This record gives sequence, structure tokens and C-alpha cells, in this order.
Amino acid sequence: MDNKILQTLDYAKIIDKLGQHASTALGKTVVEALRPNSDLEDVKHALQITDEAYKADRLKGSAPFGGIADIRASLMRSRIGGTLSPSELLEIAETVRGSRRLKRHVLQLHDDHSVPLLAATAEQLTEHKELEDAILLCIDDQAEVMDSASPELASIRRELRSGEGRVREKLESMIRSSSVQKMLQESIITIRNDRYVIPVKQEYRSSFGGIIHDQSGSGATLFIEPEAVVVLNNKLRELRLAEVREIEKILQKLTALAAEYAEDLLVDLDLLGHLDFAFAKARLAHVMGAALPRMNDRGYLKLKRGRHPLIDRDKVVPIDVELGNNYTAIIVTGPNTGGKTVSLKTIGLLSLMAMSGLFVPAEDGSQLCVFDALYADIGDEQSIEQNLSTFSSHLTNIIRILKNMTPKSLVLLDELGAGTDPAEGSALAIAILEHMHKLGCRIVATTHYSELKAYAYNRKGVINASMEFDIATLSPTYRLLIGVPGRSNAFAIAERLGLQRGIIDHARGEVSEEDVRVETMIASLEENRIGAETERHTAEALRKELEAERARHEAERVKFEEQRERLLAKAKDEAREVMLKAKREADEIIADLRKLAQEEGAAVKDHKLTEARRRIDEATPEKSKSAKGQAPKATKPQRIEAGDEVTVYSLGQRGHVVELSGNDAHAVVQLGILKMKVALSDLELVKRAETAKTQQPKIAASLKRTRDENVRTELDLRGANLEEAMLEVDRFLDESFLAGFGQVYIIHGHGTGILRSGISDFLRRHKHVKSFRLGRYGEGGAGVTVAELK
Repeated sequence: MDNKILQTLDYAKIIDKLGQHASTALGKTVVEALRPNSDLEDVKHALQITDEAYKADRLKGSAPFGGIADIRASLMRSRIGGTLSPSELLEIAETVRGSRRLKRHVLQLHDDHSVPLLAATAEQLTEHKELEDAILLCIDDQAEVMDSASPELASIRRELRSGEGRVREKLESMIRSSSVQKMLQESIITIRNDRYVIPVKQEYRSSFGGIIHDQSGSGATLFIEPEAVVVLNNKLRELRLAEVREIEKILQKLTALAAEYAEDLLVDLDLLGHLDFAFAKARLAHVMGAALPRMNDRGYLKLKRGRHPLIDRDKVVPIDVELGNNYTAIIVTGPNTGGKTVSLKTIGLLSLMAMSGLFVPAEDGSQLCVFDALYADIGDEQSIEQNLSTFSSHLTNIIRILKNMTPKSLVLLDELGAGTDPAEGSALAIAILEHMHKLGCRIVATTHYSELKAYAYNRKGVINASMEFDIATLSPTYRLLIGVPGRSNAFAIAERLGLQRGIIDHARGEVSEEDVRVETMIASLEENRIGAETERHTAEALRKELEAERARHEAERVKFEEQRERLLAKAKDEAREVMLKAKREADEIIADLRKLAQEEGAAVKDHKLTEARRRIDEATPEKSKSAKGQAPKATKPQRIEAGDEVTVYSLGQRGHVVELSGNDAHAVVQLGILKMKVALSDLELVKRAETAKTQQPKIAASLKRTRDENVRTELDLRGANLEEAMLEVDRFLDESFLAGFGQVYIIHGHGTGILRSGISDFLRRHKHVKSFRLGRYGEGGAGVTVAELK
């Protein structure tokens, strides 16, 4: 790709933005070398890597590139026998560690979310932990060789610290002496030329023995090494030299080890650079709000709300462009400052970005083509980078384009034919366009010449376009309109600005009849376009409203279906429970009849058969209560007396009246082993007391087990203490037994287990409980006890 074209279309600025998102110098190097690619498969591969990195960055955040450095120079020096410094070796160790960390990050990401191309690249990274450990064992985070690097170095440094302590101790004893203190400038110990010295006043030079190593700028202070510590300092000097030699030996050993892995590490560095490059492309896409374009090599281009990537997203006006299907050339007309040049650059720059494996700032579904080359002649007064506004400069560029272009090229021409006589310029522009069109390349050209509008109408495969202009505000809207040629708005603008009507009419008279017809036609097209666009917006709003209504109805339908299924399931469960209960009652009755038959032979008495039949009738499920959930009341008041047999409506059970109470408004009723105070309105007379006396003695009054709507099948005891809980459980079991429940749930939670244990002990002894167990999965688990009643 011609560098001049890249410069014209501001490609370098995109590269700069991309480089800002690279995390390492390795990635920046790859970014700087990036150029558009003309091979479709290579471009698709590059875009797929970008897409995987985009997904990874969105799902897992930034990839860990910390510690990775460009260590190629250090590796090359190690291979030719040079000795690396501690900082260089530390960089190698940190890069090896960073490479391993990045590899594991990408492979883990691939396990969770498929990113095959990134995983294939990361899989090639080698792991040399032995090199990393060897270096980090010897060099600390401050790039200093540690004592643990070798036993010899540890021994030397112990001697050094001991020797330094002896020198300091000797000098401190000297400066504490009153005779020496008067000769010192300050009572301190300092170092000159790696030897310990003390600051002595100049006038005491002859009185103070030793070696002078330095003096102050004024000459008033001499830094003297006293004779008493010369031998000790000499020993320290020898130890420091030994330390340097041992460190050099350690560094040479580590450098030789790094050289052994240099070849693998150089390959790793290349892979790391490409991984960083991929994630940099992903981060740039996030910042730009860019999307993955579909690519082809058949010259087809379709941008949906494409934006120029170097213009503020809040200010740029998106464009919609389609080229290469029904037409291969677009002629854009319209006034200056209307956005023609920006539209031209947007098409070119987005094509270059896609060919470089970058996402483009456009909506999903945009398509771009892999061209063998892009050519552009853009350079009017609006161009910042260059000024090619003269006719000769334009023509020089166009001649170069004509020599090099192919049927698979994209040609962008700004102000074609400008800079010369309008008649000759328009004729030349038409000839150039015709030549390019016959060759079959894709063309987008801007012009002011009205003759090119007619050319676009008459030539198959060429279409007019324009930049929209708002006459009401005398300002461009920067919208690209395909299929509509640009109008000359000079007369309208002049009239709006207040130019005399006579002058405007005279000017209109100077315009040829053909030009007037063209302008009238364009005005009609523009009016029809605006009307069609208004209708399209209205239809789009109605469509969205209908889709929202449809979605709402669908959600309600799904909700209704779910509720219906839930109610059906509940009804089935309740019916199954009723059937099982009836079956259990029938089984008990049959067993009783068989037992009677065995005890009394064939002579089962009638009253016993009647009792058994009554029990079967009572086991049959009753119809549901009234809509309000209340049992039917007696149709007329009845006088109830002590001893009468009655039915209690609210419980659905029979009993005997023991006594009347509460001004005869209530009665105490014996229900089996229970006595209850019941309102007379809740009772129905079955048999009078005197009638009952003439009958055979009743064996027992039976309880009709029907479910009371006010009694629940579960009891929640969470937060209660053990004593309160036992009272509640006893009451709950009595009510559940009377209501005819076969199974109940006691919710006690997990807690410390005291409440659960206490409830289990209580249930084990309770007369109504047949068995009990902890809840299963879906019933509450160990936080619930399920009791089966007799």
C-alpha cells in the first residue's frame, strides 16, 4: 500500500491510537509495523483474532502483561558471550514469569469461553521456570545480587560487615577522645574512595597522622584516614574486590544459563508481541465503539452508520454507503463544508482499518472489501495534512492512479476536474470517470459540476449522491444521501440573506433552460425523498410499537402458561393426596370387616355393616366449599338442648351437647375425647336427646376428617425457643389431625440443631404421629421435619 495514500487518509493517526493501547514494547513494535493486507484469508484471520481478544477483554478484563519486557538485546548479548547486569537478568526472569502467567490466563479463558486462535498462540509459549528460579534465587527485586547467590559471596559479605564494624568502632573511640575532638571539623565518620575517614581541621594537619584522601571545597577540612585503621581499611578493600569477583562469577553463570534458553525466549517474545497486539486492537475497538465487519473480495462495500474514527463520537454524523452491487461508482455533489471530503475519507480509512484486522466504527452487519490497493486524490483547502488544490497537482495524482489501478482497486477522488475552466474541467472529469468505470474499479468521487449529475443519470452502474443541506437554517446536516444529486442552493441562500428580488430573478434568467429542468427535477426528488423518509420513520415507530406490544403479549402468554401448569400440578398433587387418603381409609375398613368376619363367622350384625358403610362414605372426598370458603349454615334456627347429637359445621364433625352457656348462645360439645365451646349458629341438630336414648348405645362418635381452609400444612418455628415450640407443635398436630391431613411440615431451620432435636423427641412420643423424617431436596432439607399423621 502506497505510504502517500496512508498519509492522505490519516492511517498513521489510527496506528498512533492503537499503539497507546499496547501494554508492552513488544506489542508497540508489532503495531508500528502494521499495514493493510490484500489477502482475504489473512484479513479474516486477523479479524477473528481481534474478535477473540475483544470477547476475552469483555468477559475477563485486561490480560496480564505485567513484567514482560523487550529482552531481545540482552538475549543476543548473552549468546555472544557478554555478561548481563543484574537488572538485565531480572528483566529476563520477570519476562519468563509474565509469559507463563499470560499463557495460563489465555488457556483458562479458552476453557471457559472458546478462543481457539488466541489459545493456539499462547500454547506455543514455553515455560522455563528453572531459569526464572535460578535468577530470582540470586537477584532481588531491587536488582541486587543477594548473599544467597553463593556460599562464597555470603562468607565474603559476613567478613565485610564484621570488618566495617571494627573500623567504625575504632574510629568512634577516636572521635570520642577530647584530645582528638578539638582537631575535628565534625565528630562524624564518612567514606572517601571506599575508605573510612574523619574530617580534620586544616591547621591540625601536622599534628594528625594518617593518609589524606580528600579536602573540602574551601580547603578548611581534610578527610584523613588515621594510621590506626589503615590496615583494617586495606582488609576491607580486599574483601570488596573479592565480592566484585564473586558477583561477576555469579552473573556469568546466570548469563550462560540464559543463553541456553535464548532461542526459545526469542520465539516467545515474538508470540507475546502478537498477543499484546491482539488485545490492543480489542481495547481500541472498545474505545471507538467499533464492530466486526464482514469481509469479501468481490468489490462490495456496505457501511451502516459508519463514523470517521478521528472525529468525536458525539459530534460526527454517521453515513450509510453501499457500493459494488447495483452500482460501482458514486458521484457526490453538494456545497463546500457539507461533509463530502469527510465522507470520502471515512470510506477510505474504514477500508484500510478492516484490511489491517481492526474493527471499524460502524454498526454490526457492515461489510467491507479487501482491495488490492486504495488510491486517493484528496487535497482541497479543508485538508490539514497537504495542499493539492491546483489543477496540476490534481492531474499529477490522477495520472499516477490511472497507471497503477486495477479492477480490484478503490479510487477516491475529491473535487474531480477542479482548478480549471468549468467546461473543460467537467468534460475531462467525465472522460476520467468513464475510463475508470470501464476498467471495473470501485469509485467514489466528489464534484461541483452539474454535468456530472447528468452523467450519473445516464450511465449504468453509476449513481448520484449528495450531502444534505438545510435551507431553513442555511447549514449542512453532513448526511450522505445516496441516489439524490446535490442541488445548487445559491438562489435560495441569497434570498434568505436578503439579496434584492430583482437581482435574484435576473440571475435565474441567465440559467439555461436545461439547468432549470435539472434543478426542478432535483427539487422534486428531494421533496419525494423527505416525504418517503418521514413515512419510513413513522412506519418504523409503528413497527417498534407493535413489536413491543407483541413482546408484552408473548410475555403474558408465557406467564399464563406457567401459572396454568403450576395450578394443574398443584391440583394433581392434591387429588393424588385425596385418593391416597381415601385408599388408606378403605383399606382400614376392609381390614376391619375381614376381622369381624373371622371373629363372628358369617353373622356380621347389621349395625356393624352400617357403621362400616358410614366410614366408607366419610372417606369419600367431599365437594369444595362455597366460593367464600365457608360451610353452609342451617336454613332455619333450631333449638339445641343438652344431650342432643349435633354436627359442627366449621369442623365437619358430629358430637353431643354437654351443656349450654353464654345466655344459651353457645354450647359445650363433646367431640370424641375433646370438649369445645361452639356457637349455636355453627351447630345442626341430628338427634334429640330423648330419641337418642331409645337407640342402641353408640360405640363412639366418629370424627369426619375434612380439611379446614384455615388450617395450614406447615408450621414455621424459626426464632422460637424450645418451650414455645413444643406448645405450638402440639396445637398444630391436633388441628392437622382434626383437619384430616396425612402429612405436615414443621420448619425449624438449621441453627444449632437444638430445636430440631427437641422436635424430633416430641414427635417420637406424640399419639397422632405415625412417622417423621427430615425434608428432602426441594422440601427444605435438614431445616424442615416432615411428619406423617395416623
